[in-house]
Amino acid sequence: MSGHGFHVHGPHDHELEHAAQSGHESGGMINQIAMFTAIIATVGAIFGYMGGATQANAGLYKNNAAIKKTEAANQWSYFQSKSTKQSLAEFARDLAPEDKKVGYQGKIDRYESEKNEIKTGAEKLEAESLVWDKSSDEQLHQHHRWAQATTVLQVSIALAAIALLTRKKWLEYGMFGVAAVGLVLGGLAALHI
Repeated sequence: MSGHGFHVHGPHDHELEHAAQSGHESGGMINQIAMFTAIIATVGAIFGYMGGATQANAGLYKNNAAIKKTEAANQWSYFQSKSTKQSLAEFARDLAPEDKKVGYQGKIDRYESEKNEIKTGAEKLEAESLVWDKSSDEQLHQHHRWAQATTVLQVSIALAAIALLTRKKWLEYGMFGVAAVGLVLGGLAALHI
């Protein structure tokens, strides 16, 4: 550019003027898609984090269920050993002379009492295992919802890139529609549905 009103256009200046004169619609589309992509990418990152957290919780809860199930199995083994001792005491009582039967009967009564306590503890542990299992299943379901939402948002971002490259309005609408589906899936995940 000279000081006497003479103006020389470079290629960059020409493109800027062309965009300013005829590209308002195109520039608006570009800005809109760029903003949309940034927002959806951020939401997708949050959904991805939530999906990972629920997956970790599902594994942790399943592990807790297995621990409780093992503890219950140990209690049932202990219950079985007391039952065996009780059966042996009953057998000994039946074969013992009358003066020794009272001693064996005391052991039988003690084993019966101990078995009832052990049985109660084992049933409680089994119930806790079922609660952890149910919690794990719920977390895994929620993880799948978060994963679905994240995947759909990623597809929406891909559509945004294609819409930018092709400048097809129907792809832009498609990108908004797919993103809406992803947001609905994320809402379902947040609501544990």
